[in-house]
Amino acid sequence: MGNENSARDPGLAGMPVVGMVGAGQLARMTAQAAIGLGVEFRVLAGSATESAAQVCARTTIGDYTSAGDLLGFGIGCDVVTFDHEHVPGAQLAVLGEVTAVRPAREALVFAQDKLAMRNRLSSLPALAAHGVRCPRYRPVETVADVLTFVADEHAISGRPKWPVVLKAVSGGYDGRGVWVCDGPEAVAEVLSHGIGLLAEEHIAFDRELAVLVARSPKGQGACYPVVQTVQRDGICEEVFAPAPGLDPDVAVLAEWLGLTIAKELGVTGLLAVELFEWDGRLIINELAMRPHNSGHWTIDGAVTSQFEQHLRAVLDLPLGATTPTAPACVMVNLLGGHDPDLYSRFVHVMAADPGVRVHLYGKQVRPGRKIGHVTVAGQDTERLLDRARRAANYLILGTEEPEVSEVSGPGAGSGPGPGPGSGPGPGPGPGPGSGTEELHEVRR
Repeated sequence: MGNENSARDPGLAGMPVVGMVGAGQLARMTAQAAIGLGVEFRVLAGSATESAAQVCARTTIGDYTSAGDLLGFGIGCDVVTFDHEHVPGAQLAVLGEVTAVRPAREALVFAQDKLAMRNRLSSLPALAAHGVRCPRYRPVETVADVLTFVADEHAISGRPKWPVVLKAVSGGYDGRGVWVCDGPEAVAEVLSHGIGLLAEEHIAFDRELAVLVARSPKGQGACYPVVQTVQRDGICEEVFAPAPGLDPDVAVLAEWLGLTIAKELGVTGLLAVELFEWDGRLIINELAMRPHNSGHWTIDGAVTSQFEQHLRAVLDLPLGATTPTAPACVMVNLLGGHDPDLYSRFVHVMAADPGVRVHLYGKQVRPGRKIGHVTVAGQDTERLLDRARRAANYLILGTEEPEVSEVSGPGAGSGPGPGPGSGPGPGPGPGPGSGTEELHEVRR
């Protein structure tokens, strides 16, 4: 492993080189898919300790915000893609001069800039014709701006004025940069961070859904079954595939929605559309243009994993089948606890339930950090969830029982709104704000 892009191995002659900017767990799992395809896979990592850098032989250490580092990385690749959306637009333009960038800067901006995304999607007549919309929103700079939005929203909906959602226009993920504020004081504290913000109506959703699609440069599209996601404190914790009890017409609409947005925005690669299901309607929450936490189940539960599909799409290869390999599949994220010794618990987990698949990301264990996931595929979602939770609990806690009672199972929502945040923080960076944090960007 080194800091330079070396020449290709002789055995890889004629095979394309795919570079991924970012070396987190998404890049790590994409590297595994690249092995099966025989594709040379490289990552641009901030350090050699990052998840994908540990396992990828062609690792370049560099800064994704540096045009020079990006150029040096991209010039050795046939196509460059991403495991996060944070590369600045100017650098993306420079990168596009030396290699194919997928998704392109013109599409990626809609995953980077929430205001641009809301404006673009709200302008698509096809979405409105099918009753699909974004939450009502408005850019805000002052408390007065938010109070005006709250009053206007109350006049439109007739619902209580508070809470209101504030979102960082850029830079947020996994709940960071999202605040649910219950009054002017909470609003003022968020505004004090000095970042670009949107105010949005608070959606008392029934549950959260996600649809994952792939699109190639030739325009071929493929869609995975719609899933239900369960979020806690803005972080995706559980995924049920397919979404239990989802009306077939709503499922078809969600799949059409994903494919339509991918086409309209010119996406190449994967697109995840995070949705609220609310009284039988679909509300668009967030977009991600990369492999996505809601698609990890596909490694063990679909004919083609999302990671292989992303590689196929960015290489403009025919897309793989998205057919599930079992009637149901449940994924539970492993969120770090206080004991880093997960391996010592493998024996119990694997002996107790040989059908559980464990995936670890090689990340240092910290409380609340995504360090892996477990997947179980089979017949009955409720039973699969129980098995997956028991395995996850034992790996993290050393006991199959949770520390606190877990939320209701599949079909139930993740709550009609977010729970309390953890106190003041620096806006879209590593900490939540003054209100209650939620509305995940389940990205990472």
